[in-house]
Amino acid sequence: MLLVVDVGNTNTVLGVFEGDTLRDNWRIETRSSRTGDELAILFAQLFHHAGIDFQGITDVMISCVVPPMLRGLREMSERFLQLQPLVVGPGLRTGMPIRYDNPREVGADRIVNAVAAYEQVRQELIVVDFGTATTFDAVSREGEYLGGAICPGLVVSTEALFQRASKLPRIQVQEPQSVIGRTTVDSLTSGIFYGAVGMVDALVEGMKGELGGSPRVFATGGLAGLIARKAHSIDVVDPMLTLTGLRLIYERNRKER
Repeated sequence: MLLVVDVGNTNTVLGVFEGDTLRDNWRIETRSSRTGDELAILFAQLFHHAGIDFQGITDVMISCVVPPMLRGLREMSERFLQLQPLVVGPGLRTGMPIRYDNPREVGADRIVNAVAAYEQVRQELIVVDFGTATTFDAVSREGEYLGGAICPGLVVSTEALFQRASKLPRIQVQEPQSVIGRTTVDSLTSGIFYGAVGMVDALVEGMKGELGGSPRVFATGGLAGLIARKAHSIDVVDPMLTLTGLRLIYERNRKER
């Protein structure tokens, strides 16, 4: 069984694959201070609850945008599973040429998402990932990662507004009943939600114009399903896109293992 771990700035998502089948997946808070021992206990408890043998893991694949987290994950893998994890980064075969000016600047999760989406459609595409930041990534018809756009995430934007405007309350990101809010909370909910919908549709439209063809648009991340209800530009919502991409990249490097 393959353990895949996607470490984001806010949440860490992990899943277990048995062949091509995702047995289960979990979302935990990203805390870079966790030791390998703490991670092993946490993972083992999650696995036990799902009826999966933690010691049955045969390999570990990691995507990480929070470098301090890697130490604990490596310690966990080496001490408790006797495995050296594979980490997405320079030198690892992804099967996707990166046409960024400096490929090392691209977040590992962005490449992983692009690999998973391209494997599904084999044509030009755009991936929108709703995480701590909302990222937009473009892939050519030939399967080349071209770049994209990075925007503040919905939760980050909402929290910043609450912290910087003393009279505005903290709100939950959700679809409002109407665009015209009749209370401060309703107005904030409308502005955050429909502002995000408009941002997505506008950026996707601009990227489609530069890509040409008929790009498919994938959405992933915690709020993907919510925004996709109103964003006309999104074709596919795939919450497990990153985990699938990690499995694919692992398979492309398995022979070297």
